Amino acid sequence: MSLNDPLSNVLSQIDAYEKAGKKEIVTMNNSKTIKKVLSIMQEHKYLGSLEEIKDSKGSFLRIHLIGRINKTGVIKPRFSVKKDTFEKFEKRFLPAKDFGMLIVSTPQGMMTHGEAKEKGIGGRLVSYCY
Repeated sequence: MSLNDPLSNVLSQIDAYEKAGKKEIVTMNNSKTIKKVLSIMQEHKYLGSLEEIKDSKGSFLRIHLIGRINKTGVIKPRFSVKKDTFEKFEKRFLPAKDFGMLIVSTPQGMMTHGEAKEKGIGGRLVSYCY
């Protein structure tokens, strides 16, 4: 089976497992982008621990859920955002101001929209979580 957007598949799987009350996901999708997005979510206490498991079939990613995610997903198309236009997308993708986060890919690496605002840089929107 071919996957069109592995990041979208992982985030929708996380969303479904959170709603079902499960505590752990094991997924085969583990690119650098997916690991970075999940590590940002982990830093902001939306996810528990992340483990990479090497196996003869490949490497798996074990994600421990802690029940703090209400909704998560990718942003398609990946909108370009200037340093002073984050408010428009906060209103579109987040339920309230200062509630949740947008993950942005910038020239200085992936970060949340709050960190990008502080540094005064723009980038491309990747995903949201609240």
